[in-house]
Amino acid sequence: MSVLAILPARYGSTRFPGKPLTPIAGKPMIQHVWERTRLAKHVDAVMIATDDERIRTACEAFGAEVEMTATNHPTGTDRLAEVAARHDFEVIVNVQGDEPLIEGFVIDTAVEALLRDDSAAMSTIVHRADPAAFDDPNRVKVVVDAHGTALYFSRAPIPYSRESSGEDSDLRPLQHVGLYVYRRDFLLEFVRLPRSPAEKAEELEQLRALENGYRILAPEVEGWTSIPVDVPEDVPIVEAALAKAVQGK
Repeated sequence: MSVLAILPARYGSTRFPGKPLTPIAGKPMIQHVWERTRLAKHVDAVMIATDDERIRTACEAFGAEVEMTATNHPTGTDRLAEVAARHDFEVIVNVQGDEPLIEGFVIDTAVEALLRDDSAAMSTIVHRADPAAFDDPNRVKVVVDAHGTALYFSRAPIPYSRESSGEDSDLRPLQHVGLYVYRRDFLLEFVRLPRSPAEKAEELEQLRALENGYRILAPEVEGWTSIPVDVPEDVPIVEAALAKAVQGK
């Protein structure tokens, strides 16, 4: 199947205005995401979707293909769907522009999961949650079933341990990565569905899919940890991780 990766990029973030263009190790954050997404073996094309000329100018300067979208999209997924509707790619990958440490093999893992299972509408990625991230509402947690299908996503620490120590050997807290792979037809249908109750409560769009009965595959990746940039304080953490990776080579 043909696969298109789209990076939605919005300038007017409430918590972090101008976030996609924030300098990280000498490059705009969105450039890090774009360069790393292009390393995915299953991705045939990469585009950046934005409604802001500042982002468009910066992205075209480093060679990215940019598509302008409407300014009134309520979510990044709606922006994604506008671009997907213009193209004939069968699979659409939503790579969040605030994941500057994303790796090609992580994207490939999500794409491969969806391509193997014709009954699933979409897929994403999880990894073992860091203890600090487990209690952080900016880091989304997920519970999956025995087959790697998502049961629920939450900003709260799930699954909840009734034991105060939380040392149950069977408890495996998982953190969700801001990466989604959709079958194109499902994506265009998904954005027409009304927002669901849990989605409104948690402000997590993927819950709309679950509440409407769609399966979300959530394979676990090992040897990699997501460090998204949600607030300005996350930038030095990412820069430190990048510097450590360079030193390790």
